[in-house]
Amino acid sequence: MAKTYSIPTYFILIIFLINLISSLLLTWADVLPYQLQTLTIATRLRVDLDATAKASRDFGKLVQQTPAAVLYPSSIEDILSLVKFSYNQPSPFTIAARGRGHSLGGQAMAPNGVVVDMTSLKNSGAGIGIKVTKNHVSGSYADVGGHQLWIDVLQATLEHGLAPVSWTDYLYLTVGGTLSNAGVSGQTFRHGPQISNVHEMDVITGKGELVTCSKATNSDLFHAVLGGFGQFGIITRARIPLEPAPKRVKWVRMLYDDFSTFSQDQEHLISINGLDYLEGSLITKQSPPNNWRSSFFSKSQYPRISSLLTKNGIIYSIEVVKYYDDLTSHTVGEELQELFKGLRFLPGLVFTKDVTLVDFLDRVHSGELHLQAKGLWDVPHPWLNLFVPKSRISDFNSGVFRDIILKTNQTVGPLLVYPMIRNK
Repeated sequence: MAKTYSIPTYFILIIFLINLISSLLLTWADVLPYQLQTLTIATRLRVDLDATAKASRDFGKLVQQTPAAVLYPSSIEDILSLVKFSYNQPSPFTIAARGRGHSLGGQAMAPNGVVVDMTSLKNSGAGIGIKVTKNHVSGSYADVGGHQLWIDVLQATLEHGLAPVSWTDYLYLTVGGTLSNAGVSGQTFRHGPQISNVHEMDVITGKGELVTCSKATNSDLFHAVLGGFGQFGIITRARIPLEPAPKRVKWVRMLYDDFSTFSQDQEHLISINGLDYLEGSLITKQSPPNNWRSSFFSKSQYPRISSLLTKNGIIYSIEVVKYYDDLTSHTVGEELQELFKGLRFLPGLVFTKDVTLVDFLDRVHSGELHLQAKGLWDVPHPWLNLFVPKSRISDFNSGVFRDIILKTNQTVGPLLVYPMIRNK
């Protein structure tokens, strides 16, 4: 059931692609303190250069902070042991849980401390896996280890005909990682971010205690950990609500040459029921119509798009998705046409795809592989995420999109605009 929200705002994601990797000076931490070597987990602590160098950088590649050691846990108890040891020291050392390392500003780093490689739990076959519980009365859910990847959650739940309702655009991230941030994508306007779709969690606190928390039990910890950037605990298990999964999606992209019309149509679409995903984006002269995140346009359509860019500098795009299955396959087209009534997109510039649910949700991964092949993925990512209130979104367009990005005349990656509404 859709949740009720109010107070419109926008989530802006600006991705700049930099082809030159900056050279950073390394300041190595001291060797692992002798006391750690006395612990039972000592054999799973590494201080060698290969381990600490990898843990000293993240996806952003803008910050470098070297840990003294990296823990490759074989069980939850290994992590508990480390945290308890630190807590009981006169001067506790820094501990940071690291999933895929997709933070941008060093959030998964522990300078002179210990980084916990959470993916080691999966590699060792330890920790919590993905357990689906089907309940037609109280609701189905999946108990998922914090180290599990969302792509694996998708595949495991689909085997039961179910799936979570809120996603990120990129699925090769850990559950604990996105729940420690927010988990924002085009489903957020309908279901809220991923942190709004969690029943309960098991969390390792700063004292080294394993605590189960929810809205009803240990609620302060529950709300602090969700979106807490890992500062209030390490998520080892999350219970994620599930709903029946659709089989396919109708994926539609519409183009605009006016920001006010574009934003008003976005606001209209999130105010009505019927759509399952909505995202806005920008096309500029410095970014090709098709980018590594999605490809809609054939080369025969480039001349008209190029002409619009020459005239306007920026083209605005709305992408929407409607899920369907065998029972609704014959009506989904008509339903979309009804939802599109009154929209003011440019005539003739509406493009449609029909793909499986998995192909849609996992769309960014193919772009990742494409950039990796070109050597353009393992580079600095100075990405900027902002929440902008509705009252200032037009100012943001004129002040940032047009007066900065457009006039800078540099190649940029995707510029995304997610309309969303937050709880009262």
